Amino acid sequence: MATRPALHLAQDPAADKLLSSSPLALLIGMVLDQQIPLEWAFKGPHTLQQRLGRPLDAADIASMDTDAFVAVFAKPPALHRFPAANAKRVQELCRIVVDDYAGKASRVWKSAASGEELFRNVKSLPGFGEQKARIFVALLGKQLGVDVPGWQEAAGDFGRPGTYMSVADITDQETLLRVRRYKQEKKAAAKAVGGVG
Repeated sequence: MATRPALHLAQDPAADKLLSSSPLALLIGMVLDQQIPLEWAFKGPHTLQQRLGRPLDAADIASMDTDAFVAVFAKPPALHRFPAANAKRVQELCRIVVDDYAGKASRVWKSAASGEELFRNVKSLPGFGEQKARIFVALLGKQLGVDVPGWQEAAGDFGRPGTYMSVADITDQETLLRVRRYKQEKKAAAKAVGGVG
């Protein structure tokens, strides 16, 4: 059986190993990747697994008492700046994986016959707006060998080769810094435009 490519999103060997081997962990990390540093977000699934004391499983998380699951998220250090909202989002994600994809997170992309369908599948998940869905499609295509027809078009600019715009382009410490620089420049440019007039 072919091993999945190694991801380097958390910049932490154990957390990245989990992201590379568990499609559910990767989806959870992507959900958490907002309003906190991305390494913190992608380390979250590994910390969550340690706190649960068992492998991440969509059916298991979906069936947990919501308050108990929120408590796992909120335990210091919290898994997110907004632990309750994100715990509920992750639990809802797991329910969708169970109900629509037979409990297997990888079917979110393996069931897609086209880039358009892949984008729709991802965008329908909790916590995935249009931009995040395009970035995740780009990550699947660029780093995980998901080669459905039209994935690059569905990923938009994030799918272009040779860019350093998002997590889809992070393969080591250097590319992480390049992506971070791009985001800072984009933010500064947006601020400059906003300040005009």
